[in-house]
Amino acid sequence: MWRVCVGVLLLATPVWAEEKATAYEALRVLGSEFGRDALQQIVSIRGTKGDPQPEKWKIVVEDLQGGGVCELQISDGNIDSDDEADRDLAGSTEGAAIDISQLNLDSSGAYAVASHTAEASHTSFATADFTLRTDDRGEPTWIVTLRNRSSRPVGTIYIGGTSGTVRRTDGMFAGATMEDVEGDYDEADGRGVIRSAKRSIQHGFNRAQEEARGMFEKVKRSFSDFINRE
Repeated sequence: MWRVCVGVLLLATPVWAEEKATAYEALRVLGSEFGRDALQQIVSIRGTKGDPQPEKWKIVVEDLQGGGVCELQISDGNIDSDDEADRDLAGSTEGAAIDISQLNLDSSGAYAVASHTAEASHTSFATADFTLRTDDRGEPTWIVTLRNRSSRPVGTIYIGGTSGTVRRTDGMFAGATMEDVEGDYDEADGRGVIRSAKRSIQHGFNRAQEEARGMFEKVKRSFSDFINRE
């Protein structure tokens, strides 16, 4: 039985040198250190300031011997810190472990889908924050928060980790165009701009969702295939 949260730094063999690691590559480090069973106990994966990938990944895992959860930080191919984590703050629904056999989207693919969606909604960004966790149905979901050069959030995209479907966006596809406003003068009940804006937003989202499916087909990557190629 493996154990983390031991208060020491654990070294792993570097797996990348020049390019920043993806989430899959960080998980490979975890599996190399603690065995494949550890990959069945992942609660969430987080990385910030990705451009396109973050410098560090934080992986929350269940601590079998301690009965709680533990957070490991992985960078430069090493597990360079570990600490106890609050299960309630771990990110997944009720701290549920991620079924990695369902994963078909690495963080590089999530970035590609998010970037395409941002372009479709005319949202400019500089960096991306990543979180992988389960949703309320137990399915792995990438949550990608886009930030501008001042580190202010400009939009968040929820992407299914199995199918690559853009399920929801926050802070994007909102607001009426000048055409919506001009057309509103023809509406006697005063609700024209609302209806027009909603139709425009829905159309934009549906189109971006369809295009994201095409992007997913180009970037999808099974984690099971990835880890079994070692």
